[in-house]
Amino acid sequence: MKKILSIFALAAAMSLSASAQGLGDLLGGLTSNSTVNDILGSLGNVIYSAPISLNGTYTYTGSAVSMTKSDGNLLSNLAGTAVTSGVEDKIDKTLSKFGVKPGVTTFTFNATDETFTCNVMGLPLNGTYKVGTGEKTVTLTFGRKLKYFSMTGTLESVSGGFKMLFPANKLLGFLKKCASVAGQRSSEIAAIASLADGYDTFKVGFTLIKQ
Repeated sequence: MKKILSIFALAAAMSLSASAQGLGDLLGGLTSNSTVNDILGSLGNVIYSAPISLNGTYTYTGSAVSMTKSDGNLLSNLAGTAVTSGVEDKIDKTLSKFGVKPGVTTFTFNATDETFTCNVMGLPLNGTYKVGTGEKTVTLTFGRKLKYFSMTGTLESVSGGFKMLFPANKLLGFLKKCASVAGQRSSEIAAIASLADGYDTFKVGFTLIKQ
């Protein structure tokens, strides 16, 4: 009996040790002057790391931004910081002028035949999509209305949905095409590119929550 209890105790200790090590690795990756948002952002990435299933209708709730910046030999992810929040606010204000607003812009994905429809800038658009290995990337190929424009982005889970992020230049190209078809000026959209100055990687996209 004692031998069985000892085995259970050893297994429990190993489990606790592994959990502590995992948390230590997570917190150890943050600098001493990290903000609360940094910590919460890192924890959020762990909590919502489940595979993403693109099926159903999703509503746009705001822009999404991913930024990294090198400081010497250190490359830091600025997710969840005041920097990204400020950039997202600026992008939200710009996009809202073109009708890309929370509750108005939607995406519907049909996993059966890998087709999608969306409403961006008041334009009903459609096309096909392909999810990459591990459900971490997605390629959207739009139909004839956008001359079969294609762009590949990354997927990040959030509570109730996901973020769909694209290289800034690719998303800007998409928005300019939409503005052209909708008969709108795209000069203000181009100003989003200036926000990328000074950053090693700059991705912009949509936060989508399932209806």
